[in-house]
Amino acid sequence: FCPCSSDILLARLGLLAACTYTWLWVHGCGPGPGYGSRPRQRKLTPLAYKQYVPGISENNLGASGRAEGKITRNSERFNELVCNYNPDIDFKDEEHTEADRFMSKRCKDCLNKLSIAVMNQWPGVRLRVTEAWDEDDNHPPGSLHYEGRAVDITTSDRDIKKYGLLAQLAVEAGFDWVYYESKHHVHCSVKADHSVAVEKGGCFPASGMVMVSGGLLKPMSRLRPGDAVLASSELGDVVFSRVLLFLHLDPESRSTFLILSTEDGRCLALTSNHLIFVASTNKPHYHEYYADFASRVRRGDYVLISGRDGSMRPSKITSISQEERSGVYAPLTEHGNLFVDGVLVSSYASIEDHRLAHWAFGPLRFLFGLSLIFVQFYHFFPPWLTRNYRFNKLDLYSQISYHKKILYYCI
Repeated sequence: FCPCSSDILLARLGLLAACTYTWLWVHGCGPGPGYGSRPRQRKLTPLAYKQYVPGISENNLGASGRAEGKITRNSERFNELVCNYNPDIDFKDEEHTEADRFMSKRCKDCLNKLSIAVMNQWPGVRLRVTEAWDEDDNHPPGSLHYEGRAVDITTSDRDIKKYGLLAQLAVEAGFDWVYYESKHHVHCSVKADHSVAVEKGGCFPASGMVMVSGGLLKPMSRLRPGDAVLASSELGDVVFSRVLLFLHLDPESRSTFLILSTEDGRCLALTSNHLIFVASTNKPHYHEYYADFASRVRRGDYVLISGRDGSMRPSKITSISQEERSGVYAPLTEHGNLFVDGVLVSSYASIEDHRLAHWAFGPLRFLFGLSLIFVQFYHFFPPWLTRNYRFNKLDLYSQISYHKKILYYCI
């Protein structure tokens, strides 16, 4: 027997978790409809003239978000724009300044995805950009064209019969707001690059409060892996659940958060694509609440809050606003949920199905539990077996966190 280092042991445990995840993923897909066969390609429905997706205003937080101010060539924010030299995209550039090639990074990424979709949909046809960043004041005040977050597009053959389907392809490519605005072009826009809801998934600000075991309140900025926080069991009982790791943690970032205020005075701050348990009417039972994106919550909906007696009860949302705050934190608990600012929320974001997300992280929880058993009985092993192992709980939590990104992006 050759003693191994703790890193090798953790690597083996990680491999075990990955294998377990792969097995569960394969077998979890069946038996059922379509088991063992390729999924059918979803039929695309063209947008109708003057239709926009999502069906809210462009500057709504659930769409592309508010305008942040005009960008000129002399402003500091001009360095945030990138040039798009994709050879598969035609740029009109009627100003001959290459202004139509300037855009935000997210806009560029979505545009490049769309160009591939266009070529696949219509062989021999390319995507055409007629307007992107505007430096000549050709649009109304507050237009996202002034920030490089909007583009007007057509196909290279300028076949107006294709534009409805082009708009739907833009939705599929990831644009946050698509509008079949004119018979001559489709308008698309995106959220700001720094928006955490775009690149990092849903989160809470540093000021978000959680209750830890012992009844003490602790802000997100002081929360650590291993802390037990107030959460809910599958049966709807209020329990304490251990924090396994953070799906995202950035104390320095500033982001726009939704502020959901309830009739009981609770004020929850979270990003728009984080999952929260909600019901459209006052439902008495925990299982009658479903997980939905915070951006879809409306005034008059009901959420679940924690009571002083250790119970859980519904509370009506009385107002919804938005506010910029510091820090972004996304703790993952053993139960997949927790109470933040006294309101029950999911640990997950971006993925609409809470149960699917929690199931996908099952191997991670298995690895975590297995490692805790090893740590707990570490001192009972013979010295010759453990002399090269240097384990402590902080190392354990930090090592496990390396595996979480793989699982998160697989679903």
